[in-house]
Amino acid sequence: MRIISGKYKGRKLLGQNIEGTRPTMDRVKESLFGIIQNNIKDSICLDLFAGTGALGLEAISNGAKECYFIDKNIISINIIKENSKGIENVKIMNKDYLKALNELKNIKFDVIFLDPPYKMNLIQSSLNKIKENNMLNKNGIIVCEFEKEEFEIDYYIFKEKKYGNKNIRIYQNK
Repeated sequence: MRIISGKYKGRKLLGQNIEGTRPTMDRVKESLFGIIQNNIKDSICLDLFAGTGALGLEAISNGAKECYFIDKNIISINIIKENSKGIENVKIMNKDYLKALNELKNIKFDVIFLDPPYKMNLIQSSLNKIKENNMLNKNGIIVCEFEKEEFEIDYYIFKEKKYGNKNIRIYQNK
């Protein structure tokens, strides 16, 4: 696993074996960042359920102004700290996702990555809290990665792609 493009291209990332995580494959990450590249430059990002931090670090590598990494697993937090050494504008929080979203409710994000553990059905509650707290900038996007979960949304579906059993759906404000 590595950062695939931008300033830190080629940097190896640790943590592909963290229990409960499934890091986004390089080819999926490359395709995703090709789709959202115009949203990244100078953005404020949130990597919720960050795992190894791969998506947020890719965003920073491609010009994001700052990224908040949230995970309640201390092993993931330590991996993110290691993976982000020497990279500026990284904010790491070891918290439950709902507590973190409440603490960050005064921040407007340009890009939000939602990649929770599959079988836990956390996307719906995450989207609800983000909407309730009005955390997405007017032209911001939410990138969801999921397996089969269905959820009601109050956002416009901008793009949708399937990679094997992995679905990527990108939302924008209506």
